Amino acid sequence: MRFSADSVIGVVGAGAMGAGIAQVAAAAGHRVVLADAFAASVDRARAGHAKAMAREVEKGRRTRDDADALLARLEYVHGADAAALAAFAPCALVIEAIVEQLEAKRALFATLEQIVAPHAVLASNTSSLAIAAIAGACKHGDRVLGVHFFNPAPVMPLVEIIPALGTDAALAGEVRALVDTWGKVTVMASDTPGFIVNRIARPFYGEALRLREEQVADCATIDWAMRELGGFRMGPFELMDFIGNDVNYAVTASVFEAMSYDPRYKPALTQRRLVEAGWLGRKTGRGYYDYREGAERPEAVQDVALGREIVDRILAMLVNEAVDALHYGVATVADIELAMTKGVNYPRGLLEWGDAIGPSHVLVTLERLQQEYLEDRYRPSVRLRRVAQQGGSLRA
Repeated sequence: MRFSADSVIGVVGAGAMGAGIAQVAAAAGHRVVLADAFAASVDRARAGHAKAMAREVEKGRRTRDDADALLARLEYVHGADAAALAAFAPCALVIEAIVEQLEAKRALFATLEQIVAPHAVLASNTSSLAIAAIAGACKHGDRVLGVHFFNPAPVMPLVEIIPALGTDAALAGEVRALVDTWGKVTVMASDTPGFIVNRIARPFYGEALRLREEQVADCATIDWAMRELGGFRMGPFELMDFIGNDVNYAVTASVFEAMSYDPRYKPALTQRRLVEAGWLGRKTGRGYYDYREGAERPEAVQDVALGREIVDRILAMLVNEAVDALHYGVATVADIELAMTKGVNYPRGLLEWGDAIGPSHVLVTLERLQQEYLEDRYRPSVRLRRVAQQGGSLRA
């Protein structure tokens, strides 16, 4: 095996995601090297880890000795130039979690390749960029793959493993086995835009935004419908404000571009305007909702008929996207269902859900929308149409 409990793990990028990944690896018993080009980010990560361990001790989930041992396994490095990255020489696996810019990632991987051992693995935590494009910067791209955690990494169970076109055939399985030992739920995805979750979940946000832009319903009503009638843990506008509208918009724009501007993934002007205004959600105090002190939350219009129309429309889009991902080999049935329930906490797998409400019903809903809008945005998947016409299961 390429990895063991003694393997040193490296993480480049000490923001919320990188710091979380470092904590996960340290909690699994590994020595971890965490670096960032910005000293303040490293210092925040160190303070965050100390705070997290104090909370674990306070809640009785760890002893003080266990918490101190975990913190002692974390090594913090200020800087991300070649001299600073020399600290990663003993690492068996280095996970990159820096800014979501392809050229920055390619430059980092080209530098890391010259520092780590020939057998060491280089992984990217990118949420939407092509792993093949990142690996292309390396002379030995066969040891590069994607390992995509979800935020916050210590809490969210799902990790997508993404082999690139040239990744060594055995490597993805070895990395998946390692991450499994960290207590995570892993799924295997092909190197396609958005991988599993960020591709399939786009309509949850995009169609909700379309409904709001058309004044079918306001944010509070759409969120109420998706929570109370759809069974989702959070409504789309609540979730976008929680994620950050800048992050959510950037992922949508990235997938839209990577999918050759397919209208199914077109970003919403409403969200773009919020990003331009700096209304990013909870972290800035304003987004679709006002989080400032004294602000009142708007009341939803609890119209069940309207709510069911909202749920039906968004759900049809989600099921269609899951079916299309299966049709094009993005992942297996099991991994698609697991990804959506564990990665974004959907109440049930979308393929199972589509079977439950009926493939024909999903198809009729999409065809009605396509005829009404004359937009390819509502184009039914070939696989959905086939199952609806011939009978059978979307999971077959």
